[in-house]
Amino acid sequence: MVQTPRLLSINNFRDLAGPDGGYITSDGRRVREGVLYRSNALTANDADAAVLDTLAVKAVYDLRTTAEIEKSPDRVPTGARYTHVNIIGDAASGSVTSSVDLSTPENAAAVLIDANRKFVTDPAMRAQFGTLLTDIATTDGPQVFHCTAGKDRAGWTSAVLLKIAGVDDATVMSNYLLTNEYSKDSIDATAAQITAAKGEQAGAAMKVLMGVSPEFLQAGFDEIAANFGTFDNYLTTGIGLSTDTIAALKTKLTA
Repeated sequence: MVQTPRLLSINNFRDLAGPDGGYITSDGRRVREGVLYRSNALTANDADAAVLDTLAVKAVYDLRTTAEIEKSPDRVPTGARYTHVNIIGDAASGSVTSSVDLSTPENAAAVLIDANRKFVTDPAMRAQFGTLLTDIATTDGPQVFHCTAGKDRAGWTSAVLLKIAGVDDATVMSNYLLTNEYSKDSIDATAAQITAAKGEQAGAAMKVLMGVSPEFLQAGFDEIAANFGTFDNYLTTGIGLSTDTIAALKTKLTA
């Protein structure tokens, strides 16, 4: 079992395979460790950058907008190819949650539910996810994909990849919810700051916004059912993956 390092400066960095030796798939295989890593922005300190270099990462996929990247550029691991896959596009002028009313926990939850729906319903976003997954399928060696917090764009990508691998929905959801554990300290600290500055409701809204809840991811899955009928149809018709690409991803991900 490979022990993926916990990184202080990149708190949501983790192996897609899960924390316990690789998730078991429906056909009794395991998700391979050390193949794909999901993360928040790669703003590593020197110690964490040195650890990342030991993982022999060959490719980094940055799923953020141009504005997000300019504000906080990646520190790309030595020897890795950097690729920008702008999932939501620059018209969004920032992150998934920019330019909306986030003053209450309910509003914050509604924004993230809507974001996951758009991952499925927006044709431009679907095309970007298709590009990302095709690149991952055709690239050898360990790879990292990430957004800003590592939970929305990277969270949806992770869920799709784990479903391709054959992991059951409950396990896919548990992987998604691990953000609340990995990023707990930063979520709590930021929420406390907002509470002190703007009051309890604003602090509670920030906590919702920085974390994940089952209904966020489920909203995306529900859109797949409504728009494409099956997950396989979503992969082929929705995001344009070939059967060869899907097979390559399954082979890459499972042992």
